[in-house]
Amino acid sequence: MRISKRCGSNRRLLLPLMVLGLMILLAVVTLNWFETESQMPLAWHVDPNHRKLVHSFVRGVLSNQCRPAFARKGVEARLQSSSHVTDPFLWRDTLLTREMFKYPPPFGFRDMHGKLKDVLNLLPAQPEQLKKECRRCVVLGNGGILRGLELGTLLDQFDVVIRLNSGPLRNYSKDVGNRTSIRMSYPEGSPKVWEDVDPELLFVAVVYKAVDFKWIRAMINRQRVSLWDWLFFWQKVPEKIPVDLSKFRVLNLEIIRQMAMDLLAYSSPQKRLWGWDQNVPTMGISALNLATYLCDEVSLAGFGYNLSQKETPLHYYDNIPMTAMLGQNMHNVDRERALLQSLCMPAY
Repeated sequence: MRISKRCGSNRRLLLPLMVLGLMILLAVVTLNWFETESQMPLAWHVDPNHRKLVHSFVRGVLSNQCRPAFARKGVEARLQSSSHVTDPFLWRDTLLTREMFKYPPPFGFRDMHGKLKDVLNLLPAQPEQLKKECRRCVVLGNGGILRGLELGTLLDQFDVVIRLNSGPLRNYSKDVGNRTSIRMSYPEGSPKVWEDVDPELLFVAVVYKAVDFKWIRAMINRQRVSLWDWLFFWQKVPEKIPVDLSKFRVLNLEIIRQMAMDLLAYSSPQKRLWGWDQNVPTMGISALNLATYLCDEVSLAGFGYNLSQKETPLHYYDNIPMTAMLGQNMHNVDRERALLQSLCMPAY
């Protein structure tokens, strides 16, 4: 493992998205198709010199002066002017536009206007937007590349810490920290055991299919999902999300559509009898786009699929090998990696 010299050695480089280097490869798993544990522990060693280099890079990111709207400007330079998302979250009083219903989930809410309104009616109106100081986000992937880097204390120093799906904290805080500002997930990926303790934490629900509305509604109302609805989830879903109503958010799927079609340049989704084409962005890269709307600077950690290292850990918290990724056909990891690499460029 090494930090890209182009991104890590020169603090004066223009980074539309400052990547906490490691390898700029995607290591966020959005859907847990994989078995929870392999039979044999995976060998994993981190060179102490590499660890020091990573720590030095992160300290540099945190010590530099924060640049207002820096990340979003870098992304918007790649977008058509009509591609802006008005609000990354949906509220009770959100004006629902025709564009939001153009595509099916996870790109939009086509044929789900009633289900969406039923959920939004349970949520509060959009609060007054307060002008905040320049903020730095870190989006924490679940990649095994975090194992042994001991970045936890440094990651906790970011203004906003975004975690994905069920990435655990207990027993791993030395590597991944203790703070969680936002946890972003779909039903099956959400934590079955809740370890986040920050009282201001936001839970961002992501809709991938119609039945997800049933789960979101049940979580908001502190109810159980009906036995019939359970049949439509491909994996056990949590029975509760222990946050206050004011802390629930529903992701505007324009965030995912923008990433898929405008930034990754995927073709428009085609109707299929089952599943998706390989054009659904991972939760990690979707969270990256969300973060650019919430923070001025955005960094990534735990992003690192390296399929050539077959027996390295896929996640920081289990012994599933990297080869497990070869069995998924939902995400185009190569295209996401290319996008992340392209977002690291020098100033002119």
